[in-house]
Parts: sequence; structure tokens; C-alpha cells
Amino acid sequence: YRRQHAPETQLSEFNLTETEAMLGSYTKVLFVRDPLQRLISTFMQGMGSSPSFSSFVQDVLDSGQHNASVTWKPLVSLCRPCLIQYDYVVMFGFLRQELGHLLQRAGLPVDSLLPEFTDTQVQWTYSWLSEQMFSELSLQQKQQLSHFYRWDLSAFPFSSSLLTG
Repeated sequence: YRRQHAPETQLSEFNLTETEAMLGSYTKVLFVRDPLQRLISTFMQGMGSSPSFSSFVQDVLDSGQHNASVTWKPLVSLCRPCLIQYDYVVMFGFLRQELGHLLQRAGLPVDSLLPEFTDTQVQWTYSWLSEQMFSELSLQQKQQLSHFYRWDLSAFPFSSSLLTG
């Protein structure tokens, strides 16, 4: 898009015509991750001040969607997949396969640009960790989390998410 703007300019600062022109001139890629895995990652990185995962989840639920941090806010409210037609949606856990395809479609050399991914190990680790941490939550917290992330869970194929059960 030809219009000059600073890197920190937000899409909402453009009018509808400019936004449509800009979005039409880019390849749009959305990276998505299971909401529970995002919460676990945030907790494990110490981004919450709670002593346990259960109390961290309660803090998230108490904050509500409007006051939620970007690190755990539902993706649908951050990325607007109903308004923006993304060219690619890349799922965490399939990065090597999907990024390879994306680079190939862009005409870039795949092998020389991709770092070594350990998707299978990461998926197994997050699956095990998710089960352990999910078991710490009360039934009410599990239901509230499923409701909190209901639009993400319906917009993206998180079929193995514990929140969909």
C-alpha cells in the first residue's frame, strides 16, 4: 500500500476505502493457537501475578473480555476474522508444514528460511501440560473459559481443545 504511515499506525486509523485498498494489497496471515494453550503459556512465562493456574484463570475471567490483556484476549476480538479475509490461517503445532507451504506459495526457498521446528514434541508437551493444568480448574471455571472463548472455538478448528468438551 503506497500511503506513508508510521509502523505503529493502527488499521482503525484509516477510513474504509483506505483500509480495503491496504488489505487488498497484502497477503494476510493469521497465526492462531488454542486459547487454553495461550493461557498456559502466559501463566508459565510469569505474566500473571497469581500463585496458581486456577487463580490466574480466575483473574482472567474476572477481568472480562473488554479489560483482557492482549496475551489472553479472544483472537476473534483481536484479529477480526469475520471482517478481514485472511489468505492463510496458520495453526500452532503445524508451523513447519504450514509455513513451508506459505513460503513455497510466495516463491521463496523453503528449506533455507525455515528454522527447525519440533511440532510433534511441542504438541505432545502442550497436550500433557494442558490436561494437567485443566484438571486444576473447577467445573465452573472450565465452563466460564469455554464461554469466554466461545467465538474463538467456533471460528477456528481447535478440535482437540479441552475447552470444546
